Amino acid sequence: MLGIPRRFSHFVFGIIQSGLTSLIAAAIASFPAAEAMLFVQHWLLSWLIAWVTMLPIVLLAAPAIRSFSLRLTREEGSA
Repeated sequence: MLGIPRRFSHFVFGIIQSGLTSLIAAAIASFPAAEAMLFVQHWLLSWLIAWVTMLPIVLLAAPAIRSFSLRLTREEGSA
């Protein structure tokens, strides 16, 4: 692997998660472009804009979302 220190795993997670989410969302938004090359061009531009927008949001929101989800759930086997 890349050997990135574990303390940066939050950032690695955010980069991967925001990239994948925006990639899928951009593909769905670009689907109406009928021509194959028009679709690819529109998809890549849409994805780049979406990823640049979502990356800081995910990096800032993920800790709060993780904390909130832990408050809403409990460990298995605990009463």
